[in-house]
Amino acid sequence: MKNILFGMLLLLVTFSAQGQDKKNKNANYTTEVNGNCGLCKKRIEKAAFSVAGVKSAVWDMDTHQLSLILNEEKTTLLDVKKVVANIGHDTDEVKASDETYANLNGCCQYERK
Repeated sequence: MKNILFGMLLLLVTFSAQGQDKKNKNANYTTEVNGNCGLCKKRIEKAAFSVAGVKSAVWDMDTHQLSLILNEEKTTLLDVKKVVANIGHDTDEVKASDETYANLNGCCQYERK
């Protein structure tokens, strides 16, 4: 009887531990991305959507905030920030290269920090 109870307890602990490793399939994030205009908005959102696992990407011109819904089993917030920086837009964590930034349209060249 004790062996059966011990076995059931061990099985329960095993399943509980596996459940803790699950990642959120609809994780919400907001992060700062620098830009100025409608062209920036299109470019930033297109870049974010190019990352596998991004379900929603909306950049607000006034607040410079990129709101994301992503599947954490497929990508991370840092992955999205890297892709956005690679097209010339600084994020709060990843900066665009000077060369990529210089290739942006004149209206898209924001004041860099």
